[in-house]
Amino acid sequence: MSTAAAFPCQRHLFEVPADVSYLDAAAWSPLPRAVRAAGETGIRVKSRPWDHPRAAIPALAERARAAAAGLIGAAADDVAIVGSVSHAMAVAARNLRPSPGGRLLRVADEFPSLRFAFDALAARHGLTVEEVARPGDGDWTAALLAAIGRPGAAPLALATLTPLHWTDGGLIDLDRLAPAVHAAGAVLVIDATQAVGAVPVDVARWRPDFLAFPTYKWALGPYGFACLYAAPHRQDGAAIEENVGNRPPAAGARRYDRGELNDPVALAMAAAGLELIAGWDLPSVTVRLRALTDRLAAGTEALGLAAAPRSLRAPHILGLRLPGGLPDALAEDLARRGVFVSERSGALRVSPHVWVDEDDLDRCIAALRCAIKERR
Repeated sequence: MSTAAAFPCQRHLFEVPADVSYLDAAAWSPLPRAVRAAGETGIRVKSRPWDHPRAAIPALAERARAAAAGLIGAAADDVAIVGSVSHAMAVAARNLRPSPGGRLLRVADEFPSLRFAFDALAARHGLTVEEVARPGDGDWTAALLAAIGRPGAAPLALATLTPLHWTDGGLIDLDRLAPAVHAAGAVLVIDATQAVGAVPVDVARWRPDFLAFPTYKWALGPYGFACLYAAPHRQDGAAIEENVGNRPPAAGARRYDRGELNDPVALAMAAAGLELIAGWDLPSVTVRLRALTDRLAAGTEALGLAAAPRSLRAPHILGLRLPGGLPDALAEDLARRGVFVSERSGALRVSPHVWVDEDDLDRCIAALRCAIKERR
């Protein structure tokens, strides 16, 4: 299938030069031109505050909040604006009271933002942290389902999960896992950092207690801006900081809003990026990204690089491995050839987004061929 048949390349919206193959959205995305322009407008507001009434800025927060909510199938009142995913997870951990003796379940080699706050929670409440090891067959979903239902195990108190493994795009199928977590009577917390903006996310389907994501990766926005979804029954808790904006009469998830919320730069950029994505047909974006990673997987197989089976990998992130491990400094070598990717936990992580076209893939495959050949 042609990638254009799903969703056309959006390179014209970005400042990516023709000779640069930027395949590292899972690290951080380039800003769309419109998002940069929104930020520059925000800088002018802060530079000349006498020309711009502060009363206009809260509307930017509500635009960003509403667009973020729409991307995850939530209501605006269910979304708090926070500074980072680690901030969001600290809020979630503060407002959970698991019974002692249960298990906290997660995958091995999880990202720190989803570990640290819950390690502290487990220590406070006497939970056993169970990390599911990387499965030999690559099937994270089956391994997690087996752990959830393992006979004789302590009760499952909390599962902190993601829709895919951040290191290599290994699929963690929440459509199958979320019902199992709920059936076990456990709390579900989701870090959707590597999902929102690239694949459909639906809180009504997964029913998490909390879900968070930032804007600086797939959501095409700035650093220092993240969104926290709190289920309606989790909206009467306490923020980790108190400020004028999150005290009564603030209600719903706004109780968890960060301080210094009314930043005209970050709010303008986040609103512009989130609204841009909201205007797309996201399932079609996902189909395009799947076509891109499928083509990369096929094109690199002849070089000896192995990816997980298609059914076990997310559509938008491809983890490539070599028997015996990747050559040293492979990502740096590729960058010198105009191809930008990351190395994570022994995998070359390739993560294209909507600015990527077929020429980028060809350049990536050619650069890999040269880099690997030179090391043999």
